[in-house]
Amino acid sequence: MKNKILTLIEQACSDKTKFNDLKAIYELYDNLQYGEDIKDMAGILYNWLVSNYKIDNFNFSLFNTKSNHNEIIIKHGEEFFLDGELSFYFIINTHTEINAVVSFNTSSLEQYNYINRSQDLIDITFFQISPILQNGITKEHHIEVSSIDSVTHVYNRRYLIEHIHKIISLSNKQEESITFLMIGIDRFKAIIDEFDYDIGDKVLIELAKVIHATIKDNDIVARLTGDEFVIALVNLSDPLEAITVAQKLIDKFANTKIVVDEQTNQILQKTICIGIASYPQDSSDINQVLKYADSFLYEAKNRGRGQYAVYSQADDSSIELF
Repeated sequence: MKNKILTLIEQACSDKTKFNDLKAIYELYDNLQYGEDIKDMAGILYNWLVSNYKIDNFNFSLFNTKSNHNEIIIKHGEEFFLDGELSFYFIINTHTEINAVVSFNTSSLEQYNYINRSQDLIDITFFQISPILQNGITKEHHIEVSSIDSVTHVYNRRYLIEHIHKIISLSNKQEESITFLMIGIDRFKAIIDEFDYDIGDKVLIELAKVIHATIKDNDIVARLTGDEFVIALVNLSDPLEAITVAQKLIDKFANTKIVVDEQTNQILQKTICIGIASYPQDSSDINQVLKYADSFLYEAKNRGRGQYAVYSQADDSSIELF
């Protein structure tokens, strides 16, 4: 998606049509920010799609993945199928049990082909507006602000503690394990010392984006404190899958370019380390498992930047913390 956005920005510099396309996306973004609730936002999105793509039928609904209940927020036009020949749909993932499904179609094959040719542009649009719709959905369904980290918009320590036992209960019932990834940014304090807390927040936000883009919908991520995040990976088919996820996170974040000065285009790139421990394999006490993951985060940092370390009893006694 990043490449699509950069390509559009580059094209907009010399192509007035592309510039207008980009302008339309950010006008929609601005209008959605003034939406009073998710229904109002859905109406704004509908009007934008009608104006820009002349759609005939539209449906904005909220789907509860736990209860399989579908709640229609706004519906315009005739009935149509998501997988119909002239249909398009997008899923807005909130990383909770409530997700939005935005679907629309047109009765004209010519108009459908036009929309299909504009697929990249529509993908960019939904990528840009998803955070606003996510916030609208979570507020609509009374997900407490006190459970969300104000900087990164992932869950906070309080939410993790309150819900961890529910995860454990599910794990025990299905006889599945939960693997925890404890994540820390290498030399995070140096960012604050060299720049300021605003740049530090930018780095945290970019890491949260990388995490969300890598984990599955039913996994949970929370920010604990400072630069530390924890991910609960559930329903792993293979214990080695946690290592694969950890390596993907390390690689993706290492390649993430964070703009610290838009005027000079100064770029900052950082690395992360990860400690890994599993429940109930490493301990039947969830607090102990989290401690193991935390101590092996520091073991990973002892090894250097961009490293991960998996808990083992043999290594536990030899760990040297900072």
